[in-house]
Amino acid sequence: MAVYEQNEKIELNEEKEPVEQTKPEQEKEGKKGKSRLFDETGKRLLREIKPLRGWILLCAFICLILIGCAVAAPELLGDLVNRLYKWVQEPFPNLARSLLPGLGLLLGIYALQAGLTYGNSYLLNNVVSRFFCAELRIRLSEKLRKLPVSYVDKTPAGDVIDRMMEDVGNMADSIYGIVEILISGFLQMIVIAVILFVTDWRMAIPVVLLSPLSVFLSAKMATLGEKHWDKHFNLGGELTALAEEAYTNYPTTKAFCREEDLQEKYDELSQRHQRNGIFGNFLSSIVQPVIVFLDALAYIAVAVLGGWLILRKGVPIGTVVTVIFFARQLSAPLERIAFGLSYVQHVKSAAKRVFTMLDLPEEEDPAGTVEGETEGHVVFEHVDFSYVPEKPLIQDLCIDVKPGQKVAIVGPTGAGKTTIVNLLMRFYDIQKGRVLIDGRDASELSRAANRNLFAMVLQETWLFKGTVAENVAYGSPDTSREEIQRVCDQAYCDHFIRRLPQGYDTVISEDSTAVSSGQKQLLTIARAMLANRPILILDEATSNVDTRTELLIQKAMDKLMGGRTCFVIAHRLSTIVDADLILVLREGRIVEQGTHRSLLDQKGFYAELFHSQYAI
Repeated sequence: MAVYEQNEKIELNEEKEPVEQTKPEQEKEGKKGKSRLFDETGKRLLREIKPLRGWILLCAFICLILIGCAVAAPELLGDLVNRLYKWVQEPFPNLARSLLPGLGLLLGIYALQAGLTYGNSYLLNNVVSRFFCAELRIRLSEKLRKLPVSYVDKTPAGDVIDRMMEDVGNMADSIYGIVEILISGFLQMIVIAVILFVTDWRMAIPVVLLSPLSVFLSAKMATLGEKHWDKHFNLGGELTALAEEAYTNYPTTKAFCREEDLQEKYDELSQRHQRNGIFGNFLSSIVQPVIVFLDALAYIAVAVLGGWLILRKGVPIGTVVTVIFFARQLSAPLERIAFGLSYVQHVKSAAKRVFTMLDLPEEEDPAGTVEGETEGHVVFEHVDFSYVPEKPLIQDLCIDVKPGQKVAIVGPTGAGKTTIVNLLMRFYDIQKGRVLIDGRDASELSRAANRNLFAMVLQETWLFKGTVAENVAYGSPDTSREEIQRVCDQAYCDHFIRRLPQGYDTVISEDSTAVSSGQKQLLTIARAMLANRPILILDEATSNVDTRTELLIQKAMDKLMGGRTCFVIAHRLSTIVDADLILVLREGRIVEQGTHRSLLDQKGFYAELFHSQYAI
């Protein structure tokens, strides 16, 4: 939500079309065509790992060595069995000398295989996945910075966090599975199939015939689980958003005794999340037992056929042992392929949510900058704006604010007071008309250049976790400690800062109890003073403090407003009686404008609002 909009949530709810907070983009994410293993999402996953092709090629090279080890071991073992069988039929001297070199080489091959397997897994999981994961999260962070405020308004913070953390983590895990499927698994299957035919084509036939069936069943069953993983991850985002909202609003939940209702809602979401996870896991996990079953059939067929060939065709027993070992080795890549195919669907569901966010349209941002000093002359020329096209809000708004003027904006809830500030800060762009600052169209300036013209002091204090000095210097991070202390003294907060345990180095946050709400407000005024922007936006900053602190805040705000163009969103009309210009809004239009006295003399809508507050 836009930072200052938090101060008028009720107003915004009336100004904007209600938004379903727990399902941003999820409906359209779920409306996909028929699932395929390598659909557009799968192809994009492959493109995403393209920058890591160097690491992946290294992993592929290790896989080739591992395949060589897998091929050499059964051949060597078959040769040793043949030698031992010949010795049993016709003993010869130095059996041990004949077998030991082969046994030593076999042991070395298995040791190399174990070491390379560990190294390959370490490389994929701790190098490639980390690089992929970090780079993707950086891109999401950059994307979030370029998205319009409207996206932040409509999307719960917990859902965004879930995409950046949980979903990206699941995508990073996909690299290992993809490499295993495309390189290790299929390549090993092809090599073993060729060796089987070279060794004995008769025993190779039942093994090779069952392998394509295994791969087909794996792919088919894996795709069945995708819809459940889609729902699982979307519900995971909703759960995170609900937990974040519950924690943020914990005092409100306790005050209204809504703990049980909140728990019921969380339990209901959690059960749906669990059910879809169970179905997804079941459909993914059932693939491997099917592969094992088909592999066992192939193993039995080879064993029976091999026994018959030994007895009837005189095939050497070592050849049969070699084929049996290769048949057993074929189960390993089949099981990895089965696991990989099932896990790719799991990963694709996470990738859809991440790609949806990456593909969102970014707000246009011109490169214009402010040249020279800004006087603070602000003009609205026939401005139209609405959050929802079907519900016009601001219509033909014309305002001319001279430099140094104090302009108050008043009106009932939903009149458009906060929206005017939204447009000034370019959190939203107007649909018609122009906003001019010192004669220059604000739309020609970059958003950063535009926002650097404004300082804001709102009801919400906007403190961040950090030291007092860091919070005061938030808009001017390179300011010296002496300047921070000077500004805090002008804002009447130096005296209580020095009484804190570590003074200006005391760590505080928005939820900190080390400083009161009034003291927090004084810190935000000091922050605005230090930023020294030519235009100031003020919300009612004294509504939640005691009378003595209110006087201090008012005195600090008077210093802050000196010489600046000020826009004051007024809730208590008594605080803006000295404004140079009061704009009275009603349904997005200025119905009255003038000074406090002139508006009272008109006995119109402003006078009605003023007397309704002080009728008693």
